[in-house]
Amino acid sequence: MRRSATRSRLAAAVMLGAVTLAAAPHALANETVALKNALYGAGYEITNVSPQMDQATRSALTAFQRDQGLNASGELDNATKEALGMVSVQVASSGSNGSSQNATASSGAASEPEEAEDAQSEEEIEEDDDGGWFF
Repeated sequence: MRRSATRSRLAAAVMLGAVTLAAAPHALANETVALKNALYGAGYEITNVSPQMDQATRSALTAFQRDQGLNASGELDNATKEALGMVSVQVASSGSNGSSQNATASSGAASEPEEAEDAQSEEEIEEDDDGGWFF
């Protein structure tokens, strides 16, 4: 029994590691695509939107860094991301049952004021509505 539990934990750890390593290149690819879009939006010549950092993209990145007075390293650093307006986004992970219950409770509490606002806005519309069109 003890051996199977150890094997299960080991298998789970290996799977988690594999998933994490598999996701890393994807995250970098998304960052490269975001970089290319940001450079294109800033007026630099980008010829493709592939997830690979090619020489043309690196040249455009270096030119942008030089034009902005940044360290022209050709590497995407935090100062360059900020200058390009690239925003870091983290995907929310699914929480435990407790957090979903809290979300349900807070959404239930939030629906009551919305209903009151809807009723209030309907009353306002009825008061102002005299059947004519106003611009």
